[in-house]
Amino acid sequence: MEIAGRSASLRQVLAYRACDRVSGWLICFMVVFSPWAFGTTQPWAIWTMNAAGYVLGALLLFKLWLRSGRGYRPARWGANGFATGSLSASRFAVMLLAVLTVAIVAYCLVAALNARSTYEASQQTFVYHEHLSWLPHSYDQARTWQAFFNFLGLAFFFWATRDWLLGLTSDEERSNRAAASDPGQRPPTPVRLRCLLWVLCLNGALLGVQGIAQRLSGTNKLLWFQETRLNQHADLQFGPYAYRSNAAQYFGLAWPVGLALWWLLRRASRRARETAAGSHPTHHHWLLPCVAVMAACPIMSLSRAGALVTMGMIAMAIFILLVAWRRRHASVKFGVVLFFALAFALGAYFGWDAFSERMKHFDEGLELREQMYETALAMSHDYPLFGTGPGTFDPVFQLYRSSTDEYWPAQLHNDWLETRITFGWLGSSLIGAALLIVIVRWFLPGGVQVRWPVPALLWLSLAGCLVHARYDFPFQVYSIQMLCLLLCAVLLCLSRRPD
Repeated sequence: MEIAGRSASLRQVLAYRACDRVSGWLICFMVVFSPWAFGTTQPWAIWTMNAAGYVLGALLLFKLWLRSGRGYRPARWGANGFATGSLSASRFAVMLLAVLTVAIVAYCLVAALNARSTYEASQQTFVYHEHLSWLPHSYDQARTWQAFFNFLGLAFFFWATRDWLLGLTSDEERSNRAAASDPGQRPPTPVRLRCLLWVLCLNGALLGVQGIAQRLSGTNKLLWFQETRLNQHADLQFGPYAYRSNAAQYFGLAWPVGLALWWLLRRASRRARETAAGSHPTHHHWLLPCVAVMAACPIMSLSRAGALVTMGMIAMAIFILLVAWRRRHASVKFGVVLFFALAFALGAYFGWDAFSERMKHFDEGLELREQMYETALAMSHDYPLFGTGPGTFDPVFQLYRSSTDEYWPAQLHNDWLETRITFGWLGSSLIGAALLIVIVRWFLPGGVQVRWPVPALLWLSLAGCLVHARYDFPFQVYSIQMLCLLLCAVLLCLSRRPD
C-alpha cells in the first residue's frame, strides 16, 4: 500500500479492506436477487434493493473518506502501473459523469419537494400545491418521491460497483509491478471483473433454465408458486417475470455479457499457453452453453420485439466476432456461425410455433400502441422543459384520453417518449449525456485495458435494450435498470490498449 500525506493506521486499512469485501458481497447479492424477486417489481423487492444500494453508498463514502481524508492509497487499476498516457481526459469524464449523476438525482428531489400536485388514486383527483414554476416540479408528489429513492439507490449501486471493480487484489498488485518492469508483459484479467460477470452469467443461465421449465410445465404461477393479478395466462409470463417482454429484455442484456467474458478468459488462456506460464483452466468454455440458453430465451418467451431484437443482436455479434477473427481459419468462422445457429435453433424448437402465430397479428399490437403514442405526444408538447415529474406518467395520462373508453396504460410502452414526458428535455438531456460518457469512456486512457470486441459486445447489449425501449418499457423495471447500470459501471472501468 502507498501512504501519502497523513498516515492511515492499520485499523483504518483493515476497515477499508473489510468495506471492500462487504461491497463485493452486496453487489453480487443484488445481481442474483434482483431478477429472482419477480424482476423487482413489487414494493418489498424494490425497497430491499434500495436498502442494499444505500448500504453500498455508505461503504463507498467511508472508503472515499479513508482515501482522501486519511491519505490511504490502495492499489487500483488505471492508477498504479497499467495506465498509459495522460489521465486528465479520463478523470474529467468520470468527474463529469459524477456531476451528471448528482444532477439527475437532484432533479428528482427538487421535483418531489416542489410538487405541483399529489394524485389521490382512491378518489381519482389531484390535490394541488403551491410551487415554483421555474424549477422542476411533479404532478404526483408520492410517485416522484419513490422515483427519487429508487434513483438514489441505483446511483449508489453504480458508483460502488465501479469503485469495487477498480480495486486490485494482492496477487494483482504483484502482477502489476511485474508488468510495470516488463513492457512486453500483459496485465491479467481483473479477478473482481471475472467474478462479477461469472455471477451474472451463471445466474442468467439458471434463470433461463427455470423459465424454460416453467413454460413447458404450463403453470401460470411465477416460480411455480406465485399467482399474478395481471397477465394470468402462462404464455404472457416467463420465469419470474409477470410480463414476458421484460424477461426477454433482461436476457437480451445478459447474453452478450457472457460472450464478452468468454472472449476475455479465452484470450487470457491463450496468452498463458503462448508464454509458457503454466496451464490455464479452460472452464471458461462453460460460458458458451450459458450464452446459448440466455440467447434462446427471448425467442422462447414469445415476446415479438424480444425475438426480433435478439435476432438482430445475434447477427451483430456474429459480425463482431468475424471481424475480430478475420485472420483466423475458416473453420473458426464457421464455428461462430454454427454456435449462434444452434442458440437460435434451441429457442425455435420450443417456441417457434406459438411465436409465428403471434407474428400473424403483429400489426394489431402496433396500432394500439401508436394510438397511445399520439395521446402521449400531446403531453410532451404541454410539458416540454421539466416534464410532468419522474414517475408521473400513469396519473397524468388519464387527463389526455379522448374518452373513458380509451385504454389507460400504466406504462407507455415507449421509454424514449415516456422519459421525455416525465423528465422533460432538461432531465432527458442529463440522462443522455451520462450515457454518452459511458459509451466513449473506452477510448480514453486509464482503467482496465481490453481489446475492442469486449466493449463492442457490451455496447451491443445496451443498444439492444435501447431498441426495446422504443416499443416497450424496460427502464420502468428495477431489475433491468440495475443490469443496465451494472454494464455501464463495467464500461466505465475499461479502456483501450495502446496497440
